[in-house]
Amino acid sequence: MVPTDTDDQQAVARRTTLRDVASAAGVSVSAVSLVLNGKSGVSAERRQRVIAAMKSLNYTQTTRPAPARRTAVLGMLMEHLSATASSDGFIAEIVSGVEDAARRAGFQLLLHLYRPGADPIGDIRALMGRDVDGLLVANGGDIGEDVIAEILLAEVPAVLIENYVPQPSHAVVADNVTAGLSATRHLLGLGHRRVGLLAGSPRYVSLLDRRLGYLAALDEAGIPVDPALMPPQEPGHPKKGYAQMRKLLELPEPPTAVYAVSDKSAMGALEAVREVGLRVPDDISIVGTDDVAESAYTSPPLTTVHVPKRAMGEAAVAVLQQLLGPEQPPPSRLVLQGRVVVRESAGPPPPA
Repeated sequence: MVPTDTDDQQAVARRTTLRDVASAAGVSVSAVSLVLNGKSGVSAERRQRVIAAMKSLNYTQTTRPAPARRTAVLGMLMEHLSATASSDGFIAEIVSGVEDAARRAGFQLLLHLYRPGADPIGDIRALMGRDVDGLLVANGGDIGEDVIAEILLAEVPAVLIENYVPQPSHAVVADNVTAGLSATRHLLGLGHRRVGLLAGSPRYVSLLDRRLGYLAALDEAGIPVDPALMPPQEPGHPKKGYAQMRKLLELPEPPTAVYAVSDKSAMGALEAVREVGLRVPDDISIVGTDDVAESAYTSPPLTTVHVPKRAMGEAAVAVLQQLLGPEQPPPSRLVLQGRVVVRESAGPPPPA
């Protein structure tokens, strides 16, 4: 029998795959799958491109027996941290919150460390053989705006943790501006007027926001900003807070109090103060941020701002769970508040 045009069209239709449709529409395979299954997560413009590509390729979806329901897999992407950065407990508590919430929701969790220059989505896809169902992107640093923009273009449901970007996206963050504001207000309330700042790396939005809170508290109190009281971090120094504190102590008029944007920096400051023979808080007061477990056991115990680290991880999973549901919530930023935890490292300024 001689094949007819109809037979040829049916053969083409049988050979057409989701990947062919994705290539013709200029979208990911996961986006085509979402359109075929009537799910949200794809813009109207891309949905129309997928439908047009299916028509032009004469694609027909093959009906298969319903597969056994698989467990959804969430990916958690974070930068590769140095040994000192990974040991301070901040990220560990966020990850712990993510793990617990994912397990309660019936998700599997895949942790992936990002290296500069890599393709985060491609690496995870190569590892799993497919896309993850949703992605949590923790903190900032090497995972900058350009990397996040690439992730958002992949159309995998994603939630940022302790970071945010100008593009429409979903994020769960601590109220870091208020953290810096409250910590500095606490020191000002004790009577200090010369308050130093141990600032963090500008690659982290959270640390920049804490600096903004410090500046706002000074402005509120009518205290001029003194750049000498805000020494930048020394790139590559293993104890950045220690090095910054030494610079402050070498000033002709050192501060009577210091606000550190992280507990790790505050602990380095404690070491620097002890090294020069001064006492905390008798000679100088120190307040940190994060309330990592070790901060309660320093000498003296560190006054700090509690950041709801575990709660951020849990909330991020809850937001991602919504994104995987039938309705697509609009982009949002969920901000979790902290509180000042008063211990023994801050007191009134020494007598003039």
